Amino acid sequence: MSDKPDGPDELEGTEQPFVEHLVELRDRLIRALIAVGIAFAALSIYPGPSGLYDLLAAPLVAHLPQGSTMIATNVISPFLVPIKITLLAAFLIALPVVLYQVWAFAAPGLYSHEKRLVLPLVISSTLLFFLGVAFSYFFVFGQVFRFIQSFAPKSITAAPDIEAYLGFVMSMFIAFGAAFEVPIVVVVLARLGVVSIEKLKAFRAYFIVLAFIVAAVLTPPDVVSQLALAIPMILLYEMGIWAAQLFIRHTKAPEEEETPAA
Repeated sequence: MSDKPDGPDELEGTEQPFVEHLVELRDRLIRALIAVGIAFAALSIYPGPSGLYDLLAAPLVAHLPQGSTMIATNVISPFLVPIKITLLAAFLIALPVVLYQVWAFAAPGLYSHEKRLVLPLVISSTLLFFLGVAFSYFFVFGQVFRFIQSFAPKSITAAPDIEAYLGFVMSMFIAFGAAFEVPIVVVVLARLGVVSIEKLKAFRAYFIVLAFIVAAVLTPPDVVSQLALAIPMILLYEMGIWAAQLFIRHTKAPEEEETPAA
């Protein structure tokens, strides 16, 4: 006597599509890793890990006292720190390819209006993150290091540790990169209907206070870096309100467009 129940098997035919999705996911992960590997190999050849660290350390070295240099307190730090920086730079360079693989995997399951919603957000969030990193490197670092060195006693010789500097740079990059995502957060909240445009406008005064609190928590305890983070956040919040109005108008689902007419 067979133990198999009568009637159609609910799972019949579902195994193969699931396996195909896993295979596609594996292939796209491999392509993303290959892109990162190619970028890492190219950066290792030129300018090289040591050259990349020198480039990253340039804003600090430019403001150190004459004759001062950075130090390494760990035996393997002169090797590991430049390698970490090269991996980070390789990932950032390959990020468009990585995001494309994520998009290509998810796009077939989205409706046309959802594609109009997701793709611009992916592109704009990536560009804004890069903009935040560039802003911190080219503008904020120089101002912060100049401000800090102006308070350093003349009896102290500044010789920062390379690992400590890497941690500082990473925290600043993440803080400014995340802060520059404010317009994306505003657009998503408005588009999903969590908050209305009117409420976002009414929240302006509270957001100004919130921006300065976030800047005080995420940046070093100096006025320059806090202002450099808080002021762009406030301006980007205003940009997010404007972008949300435009975005909602152009990413409506078909049923949302028919409702007013009905």
